[in-house]
Amino acid sequence: MDRILLLPGDGIGPEVVAEARRVLEAAAAQSGRSLAFEERPIGGASIEACGEPITSEVLERARASRAVLLGAVGGPSWDHLPPDRRPEKGLLRLRKDLGLYANLRPASVFPALLGASTLRPEVLEGVDLLVVRELTGGIYFGEPRGTALVDGRREARNTMVYDEVEIARIARVAFESARGRRRHVTHVHKANVLEVSQLFVTVVDEVARGYPDVELVHQLVDSCAMLLVRDPRRFDVILTSNLFGDILSDEAAMVTGSLGMLPSASLGEGGIGLYEPVHGSAPDIAGKDVANPLATILSVAMMFEHSLDAPEAAVAVRGAVDAVLADGHRTEDLLLPGETTETIGCRAMGDLVLERLGRAR
Repeated sequence: MDRILLLPGDGIGPEVVAEARRVLEAAAAQSGRSLAFEERPIGGASIEACGEPITSEVLERARASRAVLLGAVGGPSWDHLPPDRRPEKGLLRLRKDLGLYANLRPASVFPALLGASTLRPEVLEGVDLLVVRELTGGIYFGEPRGTALVDGRREARNTMVYDEVEIARIARVAFESARGRRRHVTHVHKANVLEVSQLFVTVVDEVARGYPDVELVHQLVDSCAMLLVRDPRRFDVILTSNLFGDILSDEAAMVTGSLGMLPSASLGEGGIGLYEPVHGSAPDIAGKDVANPLATILSVAMMFEHSLDAPEAAVAVRGAVDAVLADGHRTEDLLLPGETTETIGCRAMGDLVLERLGRAR
């Protein structure tokens, strides 16, 4: 029996995780998989319940699980706290503690949503890319960091640090991923001004020699940001550092039409996977049953692929989502410009995906 830890978190997190769990249970049953669930707080919910953004007990439960499904963390209720006590620190600590150095963020276009983006349909048709983001190094974790008063002026400092081992292992993830796709890797960097990026280029080139069947190109991050919205079909696998990957994968929301459609998987060497939607906690719509659960449901599909060894279930989940969208069902964030279709809520969207899963049996 595979143990799944649920960390709903804050804002709309509990709503979207609830729908994703229903889909996870149904698809697992169809595949003959047996799952056991535990639920724990993280982020602001953990601060309110336990006084800190994540507890040692939750980290222990995560290490004992096959996979972790997370909703979202953060919100204005905790913005007054010092940076090391805010909800986001719980997520960063979870990633670091589990050694989840590889973040996979796919962005593909469902045919029914070609009009949902502000980009022209002919630019988007056929787009299917994967951002492979290094997740446990770089400027988010580098030392020294902090704020100080220097010569009477406030100063803040963050440090971007990577070593060759960190770079090589994330590069291998990108090249292995490309082998299962269209065999093309775009390494995104800023080597014209950053020594860290210069080391990235050197090490990525070294790793590439072991993958002669995969084409590699190096691309400056600023031009990549432009090309991602101008010609997204040119990309297969995008390999990049923590900071650049964070920004570019959110920009990829332009491809899908909504952050509510972007899933992610965070993987490491310990065999545990963390699955979460790319969107935030959206506290302004929390509790209103209007959130889009599809990114979290699609994260479940990634869980079946990477942690539960059930690729047929992943195909079934994605097929159900595709069918529901093709039938014209939309949450508010997916409504096309000028469209007058009646929108549905979070729970209703989960119901429809479950119904489509049932038809596929």
